[in-house]
Amino acid sequence: MIPIKLPKEQKAEIVDRVQGYFEDERSESIGQLGAEQLIDFMIIELGPYIYNKAIEDARAFITEKMAQIDDDLYALEKPLRNWSR
Repeated sequence: MIPIKLPKEQKAEIVDRVQGYFEDERSESIGQLGAEQLIDFMIIELGPYIYNKAIEDARAFITEKMAQIDDDLYALEKPLRNWSR
C-alpha cells in the first residue's frame, strides 16, 4: 500500500489540533515534533482500517446506485406485443 502523504498545510493544521487536544483535554503539553510523530504513527496504524472502511462504504454506495439504475432501465423497457393467435 502506498503510504499516505499529507500536504504540509494539512499536516500543520492537524499538528495544531493535536497540540490543542492535549492542552484542552489532557492538560498536557506536546511539542510540534511529538505531535508530528503521533500523527505519523496514527496514519500508519489506523490509515489502512479507515481506508478499507471508506472503500467498503463506496462499494455499498455504488452497488445501491447500480441497483437503482437497473430498476430505472427495466422501467424504460417497452411492452412487447403478443402476436400469438
